[in-house]
Amino acid sequence: MSDTPTGTGVTLQDPPSEPAGEHRGAAGVLGRFRHLEHGGLAGATIVLMVVLASIAPYFLTSRNLLNVLQQASFVGIIALAMTFVIVAGEIDISVGSAMAFASALLGVLVVDHGWTLPAAVLVVLVVGAMIGLLIGAVRVWFDVPSFIVTLALFGILRGLAQMLTDAVPVRIASESFTHWGNGTVAGIPIPALIMIGFLLVCWFVLSRTSFGRSVFAVGGNAEAARLAGINVARIRITTFVTTGVAAALAGVLVSAQLSSGDSTIGSGAEFTAISAVIIGGASLAGGRGSVPGTFLGIVFLGILGNGMVLLDLSSYAQGIASGVIVLIAVVLSAGRGELGRVVRLFGL
Repeated sequence: MSDTPTGTGVTLQDPPSEPAGEHRGAAGVLGRFRHLEHGGLAGATIVLMVVLASIAPYFLTSRNLLNVLQQASFVGIIALAMTFVIVAGEIDISVGSAMAFASALLGVLVVDHGWTLPAAVLVVLVVGAMIGLLIGAVRVWFDVPSFIVTLALFGILRGLAQMLTDAVPVRIASESFTHWGNGTVAGIPIPALIMIGFLLVCWFVLSRTSFGRSVFAVGGNAEAARLAGINVARIRITTFVTTGVAAALAGVLVSAQLSSGDSTIGSGAEFTAISAVIIGGASLAGGRGSVPGTFLGIVFLGILGNGMVLLDLSSYAQGIASGVIVLIAVVLSAGRGELGRVVRLFGL
């Protein structure tokens, strides 16, 4: 143990270090548990597919599976970005409205103001980043809980989207633009390819960079992260900028699929995205989560929704099923926290 002098005349002592073997043992146990957790979700997805294949004849057709992948891609992009926010211990429930605002703004810029599509798309993405920056700034500078900030933006952005379009879809007549929402490359929907590319970027940033480690540190203990020299404010703002850009990108892709700017899209997207992150093993308390887990959550929810449509079940039943699954995931999340404390208690 070493004594470290400070400028205040106070001497700081290094905390006692735990044996390396004990630390490795705890990390190993928790690491194996996370692998089992993802394996369990993957197994549940496979079981769900087997059940649906046995009772819904068209479920396993290539056309249907590609449709599942395409439809899951739009919210999937948002869910991948939401992983950063939730791991950092924050929440963003404005993304569905931001998605609608992006779509409406794109339609108005192209149709009403004669902008070229590339310029309009670029501006929409920048506006999405600015929305995220605004959320992060209010959260950091005024210490307002992110739930409250994004709840306000939830209503504001939806209202602005409807004002821009008078709640009427704005037709964007461009075959090349529509191709981005409905086209394929090697038989795979373009939105799915974009989601996969975004997934790889998110995975690398969250698991292989110092920024990603800082996100986990802020979500685990913001004060400890601050004392360790991490710029907590910058990390929080950046995560919200990420969801802002992702929501805008999703809005652009849905606009391409519909060939219009539509202020009604994105309803419930925020809850689907958050559900995918939670089902994928993240904790709403922050400090835990993964991009692969979120992707599995996206796939699971996409297959579940598609199967219920094929079985001709009402949208009300789909909402009930999704809610039950999220509740189970939250309960299991609490259980994982208890397991972590037990592991540390026994010094494994």
